Amino acid sequence: MEPLGENEIRASFVNCSKGEARRLNLPRGLAELPWEQLDFLGWRDQGAPDRAYLVAPYGGELVGVTLRSPVIRRSLTKTNVCSLCITAHAGSGVALLAARRAGAAGREGNTVGTYICADLACSLYVRGLKKSTLVTRPDESLPLEQQIDRTVGNLGGFLARVLSTTTATA
Repeated sequence: MEPLGENEIRASFVNCSKGEARRLNLPRGLAELPWEQLDFLGWRDQGAPDRAYLVAPYGGELVGVTLRSPVIRRSLTKTNVCSLCITAHAGSGVALLAARRAGAAGREGNTVGTYICADLACSLYVRGLKKSTLVTRPDESLPLEQQIDRTVGNLGGFLARVLSTTTATA
């Protein structure tokens, strides 16, 4: 992913108002992020643990999505799997993140959700640059490039649901 500036990030959000986008907290150390290793930019709001944000190239454009996560206590004995990068995590390492739909559907309160690595570091998990706590990532027969393509494709499917103008569920 190419490095992004504050204005690019704020202008990319499709499921919140321009005022909300101006007020959201950007990730710390934006300039120092490992951009060449990221397929998307994702971060949790340090001031509001139930909020997260995701910005990704999609359909030739930059698309930003605000996300909410319900506070759910999870057992450390159960393993959960991220639906984007297929990384297994113990306990609260995977979170159900819900995005308000873009446009009129979102203003009516419609949301879509998916299970994502709670720290939104899917790109780093796939590349082996970050390890899941207590759970080892299984060896896959897919080459790394195909694993990255799968992660980007899974993210694209989620973004398509956020941007969709129809209310049918998948």
